[in-house]
Amino acid sequence: MSPETSEQTLSETARVARDLIRFDTSNRGGGDAEPERPAAEYVAAYLRDLGLEPEIIETDPGRASVVARVRGADPALPALVLHGHLDVVPADPANWTVDPFAGVVKDGMLWGRGAVDMKDMDAMILTAIAELLRGGERPRRDVVLAFFADEENGGVYGAQHLVRHRPELFAGAETAISEVGGYSIDIDGTRAYLVQTGEKSLEWIRLRARGTAAHGSRVWHDNAVTRLAEAIAALGRHEWPVTLTDTTRDLVDAIAGILGEDPHEVTPEDLVLRLGKGGGFIQASLRSTSNPTVLQAGYKHNVIPDTAEALVDVRALPADQATILDQIRAIVGDDIELEQVHSDIGLEVPFSGELVDAMTACLQRADPGARVLPYLLSGGTDNKSLARLGITGYGFAPLRLPADLDFPGMFHGVDERVPLDALEFGHAVLVDLLRTY
Repeated sequence: MSPETSEQTLSETARVARDLIRFDTSNRGGGDAEPERPAAEYVAAYLRDLGLEPEIIETDPGRASVVARVRGADPALPALVLHGHLDVVPADPANWTVDPFAGVVKDGMLWGRGAVDMKDMDAMILTAIAELLRGGERPRRDVVLAFFADEENGGVYGAQHLVRHRPELFAGAETAISEVGGYSIDIDGTRAYLVQTGEKSLEWIRLRARGTAAHGSRVWHDNAVTRLAEAIAALGRHEWPVTLTDTTRDLVDAIAGILGEDPHEVTPEDLVLRLGKGGGFIQASLRSTSNPTVLQAGYKHNVIPDTAEALVDVRALPADQATILDQIRAIVGDDIELEQVHSDIGLEVPFSGELVDAMTACLQRADPGARVLPYLLSGGTDNKSLARLGITGYGFAPLRLPADLDFPGMFHGVDERVPLDALEFGHAVLVDLLRTY
């Protein structure tokens, strides 16, 4: 830690985020994870010090979420769910320039797994609530604080479980905000903040090819590995068509206006890619995707296996979810088995209403002249689970970022890091939102 960011000068938000990063809560999926319980105990202790009564809910040994309710000044208003997750994807220290679980502060940034996804937002939530309560204030409405386990596995041991078995925790809530929105991008010198108003559906599938086992020296055409490889190559190279939703159409039109382009003369993809480092992240919101991620086959060099399997991460536009698996079956062929491993809904909500107006106003008060635009997330969040209770969710973890920072590349990436001043910006915006919405 450099002298200018000593323990004494580090803000409370940065300290809390650093502390949370130091809990290794790596989630490898399928129930294989480091426990969230130690991080949950830290969060619960912080909330108890504010006079709240948090509940730790453990859905499997060590797999813990924390929920607490903050009473608002006007209990007649519908409640807001302010939520984050405590788990992170794994990180290989050999690929990092710092220890991914040390919470290193250098170069004006906080480094570590979770600095972006999403222990930064967890910390901003905690310190925003703390600022109000310590000052004798209350949020305008009831706020349900939720810090979920297992988001990186689709929320099976976290949000999904709580929504299904403890819906009373979210009683009276109509709106929610969480991650992957509210951050800034640079559009030809204009700073714009992207508020997430939708996300793709999720289909994790397994493809399986079968053949006949044989000695590896044979001339053999009934080879499961070859059959699977052909199917995976066809699916991996398939170009799904660009299809605009209400959200992406509004975003593309806004980008065209800022760039001075006619959206009828420039393709949506070309416009989005003009955004530079942020464009690749948004590019995936224009179409469905199907990416092979894991291959498994065989057990010995000289044995042709009788089965071969692949895992594929399918993210469909909300309107395509009902048909995309049939389309994939047509691409890979009838002799490939398709198994659904995990499925979750897509979401898209209007970029309008009281909460959107409040988020926009808070951002523009903090950064006058900035634009606020809607966008569709190519991934997913725990807002999917809350939607089953009729709660309308948005992505709003506000961060004002340097124009040259590849922020989207930090999600699940190497050397994940967030600027310290961006944490302070987000903290202040969330305090403003809690006072005004």
